[in-house]
Amino acid sequence: MTTLLIADDHPLFREALRGAVQRVIPGVQLFEADSVEALYQLADQHTDADLVLMDLNMPGAQGFNALVHMRALHPQLPVVVVSAREEPTVMRRALDHGAFGFIPKSADSDTIGHALGTILDGETWAPPEAHNVPPTGREEREIGQRLRELTPQQFRVLQMLGAGRLNKQIAYDLNVSEATIKAHVTAILRKLGVTNRTQAVLMAGKLAIDDEQIVLPPEED
Repeated sequence: MTTLLIADDHPLFREALRGAVQRVIPGVQLFEADSVEALYQLADQHTDADLVLMDLNMPGAQGFNALVHMRALHPQLPVVVVSAREEPTVMRRALDHGAFGFIPKSADSDTIGHALGTILDGETWAPPEAHNVPPTGREEREIGQRLRELTPQQFRVLQMLGAGRLNKQIAYDLNVSEATIKAHVTAILRKLGVTNRTQAVLMAGKLAIDDEQIVLPPEED
């Protein structure tokens, strides 16, 4: 039995995508998540899943960061981006950061069926225009590789730094000590090869889709 994980924070779109998948893959087993954190939990629970369909824009995601981290956590699990962002450069960046496919949200059920069939057969799929733009720059791809080295908790802390949170706020939210968060931040800086929080957030921001997604963290002692 084919098992798919769907991650999108819009219930109506999840319902529409669920219907499209069920039409093209009879008997498919579906599990849904409405945030990046929920997706990580689903993937841990269903390690034998065949495919993930995930949106780029949902709680816990900033640009391609969640895609990169998902591929690092579960390298055996193909991830397909299903997004309303249909610019060819966005499609190409998703593929270059490890997505096995890119399905525009405007795609009809026949296109979705063809895309899923191609991907489940072990090949990548994206609209032709995704291949008509230059590859993602080397600097951005190298940053993606560095982000893959972060542990799940370190990645979570980096995401919260990118949301403008202070160490003490992150510690409270994660129910750990502030000293633990400081240790995570130190490890993050070392793995990313930077010297302060702002540089770390700016580096991770290279994987954002829009510059306004980047929020610089407040300075700490």
